[in-house]
Amino acid sequence: VPGMVGGMLLHLRSLRRFEQSGGWVKALLEEAENERMHLMTFMEVSQPRWYERALVISVQGVFFNAYFLAYLLTPKLAHRMVGYLEEEAIHSYTEFLKEIDNGNIENVPAPAIAIDYWRLPEDATLRDVVMVVRAD
Repeated sequence: VPGMVGGMLLHLRSLRRFEQSGGWVKALLEEAENERMHLMTFMEVSQPRWYERALVISVQGVFFNAYFLAYLLTPKLAHRMVGYLEEEAIHSYTEFLKEIDNGNIENVPAPAIAIDYWRLPEDATLRDVVMVVRAD
């Protein structure tokens, strides 16, 4: 969501001002695509039920609008929020890796979507996926 919102708003500003974005629109939209692939990968791994999908849609709707307003008010704050979210994500993925290593989470084969996107070996596992997602 943050990359999509930022990319969209910078795109519109660039059009209004008839000026280049310095590559920021493309960078933010690529980040949005990368984050989408994180979600798609973990949806494939977890096979969520309908109510879990509904929760994702609801949270996405609320967060999109809140982030949109924050970005309109102060892009600097919005980008700082993303920094905090990314820092928390690194911590969460590190804990996820510990759970896999301890055997609390099964180290299942990586889904095809992850193997294709991150060009992982065919025998990649969930641990490999978490490693590349954390590195992103």
